[in-house]
Amino acid sequence: MCGRFTLRTPAATLIRLFELGLVPDDLAQAAPRYNIAPTQSVLAVRQARPDSAREAVWLHWGLIPNWADDPAIGNKMINARGETVHEKPSFRRAFRRQRCLVPADGYYEWQKLAGGRNKQAWLFHRGDGGPFAIAGLWEHWQSREPDGPAIESCTLITTTANRLAGKVYDRMPVILHEADYATWLNPAVEDVNRLRQLLLPLDDQSLVAEPVSSYVNKPTNDDAKCVEPVEVE
Repeated sequence: MCGRFTLRTPAATLIRLFELGLVPDDLAQAAPRYNIAPTQSVLAVRQARPDSAREAVWLHWGLIPNWADDPAIGNKMINARGETVHEKPSFRRAFRRQRCLVPADGYYEWQKLAGGRNKQAWLFHRGDGGPFAIAGLWEHWQSREPDGPAIESCTLITTTANRLAGKVYDRMPVILHEADYATWLNPAVEDVNRLRQLLLPLDDQSLVAEPVSSYVNKPTNDDAKCVEPVEVE
């Protein structure tokens, strides 16, 4: 799964890299994030029409299908498996026309240690520390109650781990190549087979992995200490 990630990249870099035409008013003032967790707001990039500008929006992490009676269902939908995302009732509608990119510059995974009781946290990131894009889906949910809330939410897509990530866990987020951003975001692209071909593990050389302390285990810890490397035996 992908249950935590980082986004410390300045807004100006994100605007340039993702060719954003529309951005939230508060993006420039957004603080660096060192420990983004499910149910929190995450930055996402989407495109409403094939000819429209890309926009950055804040979405609730935990996809709430538009047919859901209770938005709490989103707590169980932080990830979608790339192998089945096109056919699952919760995701298949969004997979066809409501795809997004979730910018990140690192993600965490936990490795089970001998005995099975303790886990070692690892931070996966690019060697140069630069940002990348995780493939995601987004949905709009509207309460059926009069004057009830509307929530826009998202999920992150995962795939089988490459050899590097597989040393820690058997899944990893789908990290898209920059050349595939346009295809993934274009709502006019509905060819399921073409889209599924993008949901592959990143090559082994694109990321590095560093062990970090158990400080990151607590979602409320969100500062630079989360990403500090530690020694492991």
